[in-house]
Amino acid sequence: MPNSYAFSEQLPVAPLKIAALKGCMELAAKVNEHIVAFRKNDMEELAQRKESLHYRGYERESYLLDLECPRFGTGEGKCIINESVRGTDIFVMADVTNYSLSYTVNGFVNHMSPDDHYQDMKRIISASISTAHRVLVIMPFLYEGRQHKRIKRESLDCAYALEELVSMGVNNIITFDAHDPRVQNAIPLHGFDNFVPTYNLVKTIFTTIPDMKIDKDHLMIISPDEGAMHRAVYLANNLGVDMGMFYKRRDYSKVVGGRNPIVAHEFLGDGVEGKTVIIIDDMISSGESMIDTAKELKARNAARVIVCATFGLFTNGFSQFDEAYHRELIDYVCTTNLNYRNPEIFTKPWYIEADISKFLAAIINSLNHDVSIERVLSPTTKLQTFVKKFCAKEDGYQYYGKIV
Repeated sequence: MPNSYAFSEQLPVAPLKIAALKGCMELAAKVNEHIVAFRKNDMEELAQRKESLHYRGYERESYLLDLECPRFGTGEGKCIINESVRGTDIFVMADVTNYSLSYTVNGFVNHMSPDDHYQDMKRIISASISTAHRVLVIMPFLYEGRQHKRIKRESLDCAYALEELVSMGVNNIITFDAHDPRVQNAIPLHGFDNFVPTYNLVKTIFTTIPDMKIDKDHLMIISPDEGAMHRAVYLANNLGVDMGMFYKRRDYSKVVGGRNPIVAHEFLGDGVEGKTVIIIDDMISSGESMIDTAKELKARNAARVIVCATFGLFTNGFSQFDEAYHRELIDYVCTTNLNYRNPEIFTKPWYIEADISKFLAAIINSLNHDVSIERVLSPTTKLQTFVKKFCAKEDGYQYYGKIV
């Protein structure tokens, strides 16, 4: 059966190369495997139809570009591309959150910051832009995405970074679950695609966690704050369940750690007693807000608390999540593999990973063929189809047809 992610009747606009920074290599390798499989499917299908697809470099063992970003002893860097990129579509992949990599500066070891990854990404662009057919940037975690608006005398780092990339000649910028997608207004005449992996998270949760039921008596979606409400509304509507929201009362007279401290969490919504609740947001940073929200929900007698986010940063480590799990405040935490996480997390009984590599491979393959992404990647259609199939397996849960 033909793969829905493959395009056996349309040529790509240029040979494909994935220029993955070292910090994003694990995800890029998985993406590469999926694209190899997609295109092998194309060739096999065409062979059965006694047709051929003649195109330079269409079917390859790997689409990963051979490159390196070495450093001088002073910490200065450069990019070296070890193969020709003339006429190719280059997808530059960078995980700006990967702090596990390091380099030396005058004998001192420095861990790579988002700024370092961003600079290496620009080095790849500058080394390839003159001869490549197109250069597209994939930053799953948008660089400086949380610095998207100005309060008093502050820099607008995300907007400036986007302007800088398009001024270098980048054709399109691809990201996931941007903290505020309106930042794309900084580059209104250029491509900016923001994908939300709601389907992947939902599928992972409902196929991994036992005894999940989808109805208003057993399930509720929770927004931890007003900023995440649109995510909770979208998910609740597609699942046909209720949602609730916490809003944070802050002390705006103080600044602690660069932000106004939270003094209380207030809840708006129906009762959660006896229900499984899913707290959804774009990221888990320190995790304090998520754990505070889970504590409030358990105090209201929620049966199970599942924390769900696209990015798991865990900037304060895992100890507070371990404690919350042992105190039965949280039951599961589900994040994607779009960003680096300390390998220790895979030993945690509360952690679940949602694999986004096939989704990302389909995006790259579609863009390289210059076809509409909506046709094969509609998250709403895929989400509703999954929910319908899931509910069909549950006796008595045929409510889905009533959802508008």
